[in-house]
Amino acid sequence: MITEKLAAFVADFPAEAVPEDTRHMLRLSMLDWAACGIAGVREPVAQACHALAVEEGGAAQASMFGGGQAPARTAALVNGATSHALDYDDTHFAHIGHPSVAVFPAALAVAERSGAAGAALQHAALLGIEVSIRVGVWLGRDHYQHGFHQTGTAGAFGAAAAAARLLGFDAAQVAATFGLVATRASGLKAQFGTMGKPFNAGIAASNGVEAALLVAQGMAGNPMGLEAAQGFGPTHRGVENLDALDGLSQTWLMDSISHKFHACCHGLHATLEALGGMNRPAAADVASVEVTTHPRWMSVCNQPAPTEGLGAKFSYRVVVAMALLGRDTAALASYSDALCADAEVVALRDLVTVVEDPTLSEMQARVRVTLTDGTCLDAFHDLDAPVLLVDREDRLHSKAVALVGAERQQALWEMICTTGMPTQIGAALR
Repeated sequence: MITEKLAAFVADFPAEAVPEDTRHMLRLSMLDWAACGIAGVREPVAQACHALAVEEGGAAQASMFGGGQAPARTAALVNGATSHALDYDDTHFAHIGHPSVAVFPAALAVAERSGAAGAALQHAALLGIEVSIRVGVWLGRDHYQHGFHQTGTAGAFGAAAAAARLLGFDAAQVAATFGLVATRASGLKAQFGTMGKPFNAGIAASNGVEAALLVAQGMAGNPMGLEAAQGFGPTHRGVENLDALDGLSQTWLMDSISHKFHACCHGLHATLEALGGMNRPAAADVASVEVTTHPRWMSVCNQPAPTEGLGAKFSYRVVVAMALLGRDTAALASYSDALCADAEVVALRDLVTVVEDPTLSEMQARVRVTLTDGTCLDAFHDLDAPVLLVDREDRLHSKAVALVGAERQQALWEMICTTGMPTQIGAALR
């Protein structure tokens, strides 16, 4: 049973048994998450969630991006939505979800509330991210393809796992937490390209915190709420993939997390990396562009003619035009309503065709640029190709500097590497 095995893993797995490279990947994702959240505070969805939290008030238990403190579940909501507002945070392709934005907000909120140590915060977050990915794999691609957003659904179980670990739950209490969050987990892909998408991350974090805190208060539900006959999996198009638990405790799916280096949907990144390896032609010489991608992305990030900056982050045609024009796809400011109406961008956008090929993986893309003289430029990229940890770290530090500035990036990184207290980290995010 997935609940029983994951509950035992969350309750009992010791921090000292985690490989150092896995710990380091966790630290890098924590830095990336924090930088994305700090940079995301001006986004409308972040402003709305923060304003609601301030208006409602309540016990000052945990810190919020943008300043102030709120009850733990409210802070988790604000921080989850804020850190996903830019859609620039990490992804895991095993289940097509954003683990960090659901799990770190929940872990930090409960850690601040309970006075946990920094090392405990990081270990709980690691366990939560691993649970999130494995629940997503267990639910399977049908769950995602049918319209459920794994960040909000599987992510809620990861958030619950992190919260449960920080509260010192035994395996039975962790299972009870999973059972309760199963009736709360939610998130729809219909929200993609709108403020509703980052909201999914916020509610995942908040739902996980709420479920754990209610179990701590003695609430009991069906501990098999994830997998029971009328539980979350069977009612949400889950395929109950038994391979999801392969290697649990020995192999860390956290190690294959994918970080974003373009400020748009991760489904577009293989295409952008392919174009980045190509000798860029003059825009006037381009006759047509054909992008070949996995079929799954056709309903996720293939908006043909978006009119808003958020929609541009989910459009093959727009980002290809940006890349061919030399526009910075890593810069947040690039994705604007003005971009979508830019005559140069629109002209190139309309030369782009997107086709599907089921023989490609979800992390691969092919691009063919045909020039007016008949010359064809071909490129291919696989996001699953190995990347040295030191190279990943360099790119993530550069990204964080671009988002929050060199001084703040350095302060955050030192705090994370020295496992600073959650209250210190929370204060650094305000």
